[in-house]
Amino acid sequence: MASRSIQLLAVLLTLGLCVLVGAQKPSACQCSRIAAHNRTNCGFPGITPDTCFDSGCCFSSKIPNVPWCFHPLPKQELEECVMHVSARKNCGYPGISPQECAARKCCFSDTIVNVPWCFFPISVEADCHAAMGWQCH
Repeated sequence: MASRSIQLLAVLLTLGLCVLVGAQKPSACQCSRIAAHNRTNCGFPGITPDTCFDSGCCFSSKIPNVPWCFHPLPKQELEECVMHVSARKNCGYPGISPQECAARKCCFSDTIVNVPWCFFPISVEADCHAAMGWQCH
């Protein structure tokens, strides 16, 4: 029985290490640019900021009645391109190539259907880097 318990403990520790190694801490833009009503829970009641960040999630306890530990916006090559899909303003046309989009100095992401794939960037100002209650690691 003790051998089985040790095996189970070893499996759980291995899985935990895999999760910790695989998780990347989100950038400030990935956290600050998501509206409170668009937050998707990434934790559990009473989760600490450190545990939340170790899971690759964002943490902010400034707004009550919304998840404090939540999934970040998708990572983009440039911080100017990190935004919720509802904030995308079309910069191209259907079927535009990534190269043509880049030539227009716009962002390109074709991972989500029925939204603009070529879209205008937004400036990286206070919303990403100022101390607005976002806890970053």
